[in-house]
Amino acid sequence: MALHLRRWGLGFAFLGAVFLTSPLACSADNGVALEQPVSLSSVEDNAFQVLQSADVVYLGEQHDSAADHAAQLEIIEGLYAEDPDMAIALEMFQRPFQPAIDRYLAGEISEAELIEQTQYLERWGFPWEFYAPFLRFAQENGLPVLALNAPSEITRQIAREGLASLEGDDFRYIPPLSEIDTSNTDYQEFVSAAFGSHGSHGNFNFDNFFAAQVTWDETMAMTIADFRTDNPDTQVVVLAGNGHVIYGYGIPDRVERRLGEDLTQQTVLLNPIEEFEDMGGAIADVFWYSE
Repeated sequence: MALHLRRWGLGFAFLGAVFLTSPLACSADNGVALEQPVSLSSVEDNAFQVLQSADVVYLGEQHDSAADHAAQLEIIEGLYAEDPDMAIALEMFQRPFQPAIDRYLAGEISEAELIEQTQYLERWGFPWEFYAPFLRFAQENGLPVLALNAPSEITRQIAREGLASLEGDDFRYIPPLSEIDTSNTDYQEFVSAAFGSHGSHGNFNFDNFFAAQVTWDETMAMTIADFRTDNPDTQVVVLAGNGHVIYGYGIPDRVERRLGEDLTQQTVLLNPIEEFEDMGGAIADVFWYSE
């Protein structure tokens, strides 16, 4: 496993565990001039309007950073104050548990029951208070919340046995095989470097591992795209690990593939570490530095 596990927001479901992988030295060098991300530290900044006008806003987090989660809430509150037609989309919940989230938002179950019925502690495990404020805000203001993630049982199966092992009901909560695109070699190299593993070692097969990661991304992208199709005027604010959004490799490019280039998206890296700042301007649209 790579070092500096707390710094990187890529999530992997492999052999029953969720891993956070390390930062890496790479850049998006495709011959196109890279623009510097906008720097923000407050919703009062004039440049905050770039987020207000976006159809989808990605808030790339370090999962165990209290500062990142505080920034996310500040941004959500700032966006809501400008336009309350908003949905909050969370990587932290898996799609089969959407009904439990809906029951909580409707006031039918308590917060404790929400934690139990979504199997939050078993399937995500980071402190509940990191994410509870977003659920509470959504309930208080009547906002929809989207459970984005693929079931861990499916991603683990892919990591062990590959995409070809899926059949029938396995696709209930994930896209069809034709929509699981593993062809981005830049993303593959990025994930491989982040994990610190190349090729196959023992029982570990990197191709399967990468396919599981892409299925995770595609499922989140499909969920966002489906919601936007049904609710084209609603801004979607996505909370996900930073590794799922940088360079657009994970979720943003896959949402655009489904909805078209007219979609406006903004990717925010929260409190970017030095490695992020050195990885090229195209890594994100906005760097947010908490005051």
